[in-house]
Amino acid sequence: MLSYPKVDLVFRISGKLLVVDHGYALYSAVSRVCPRIHAEPDIGLKLIRGRYIGNGRLDISPFSELVLRLPAEQVRDYLSLAGKSLRVREDCLLVGVPHARALQPRPTLFAALVTTRNGQDQDRFTAELTRQLAVLGCQGKLNVGRRRTCQIHGKQVVGHEVMVTGLSAPEAITLQEAGLGGRRKMGCGFFEPYQE
Repeated sequence: MLSYPKVDLVFRISGKLLVVDHGYALYSAVSRVCPRIHAEPDIGLKLIRGRYIGNGRLDISPFSELVLRLPAEQVRDYLSLAGKSLRVREDCLLVGVPHARALQPRPTLFAALVTTRNGQDQDRFTAELTRQLAVLGCQGKLNVGRRRTCQIHGKQVVGHEVMVTGLSAPEAITLQEAGLGGRRKMGCGFFEPYQE
């Protein structure tokens, strides 16, 4: 079976505020417009960035983005998000015109939240991610950062920030395409080049 490279499909979004813990709600909102996302195992969704203003809320204006990481041949299947209004909990996001962006091979990658089974036990969490990196053939150095949580189906899920350093260019692309841990459609395990 032919394997296509992954790209980031990037939509500028308009809106004012968004709850910090929005991964599951954003996935639900996207799936209402593009229900096929449920059946696609290779798609990742990036958590939306913004400025924290307190009370668990982000100010997302004016330059926030909705990003789907998907095989290049699936881009056309998600173009229908453009122009749609997404209800993410109590907030409304207007999705703009998209563009595709290639993944960048950088030696240091960062994910804001990675989750695994037994994520509350940092030793087991680290051992599992080390195993997953080895399966991917990535020999970079794993750095597990601060503990973070998210709510999925009303349950609190524990994860961590994760950085991987010392990656070769092919390893960096592989890690971005595959991710680590689970729940990638809900914003988890989404790796990007690290920026200070």
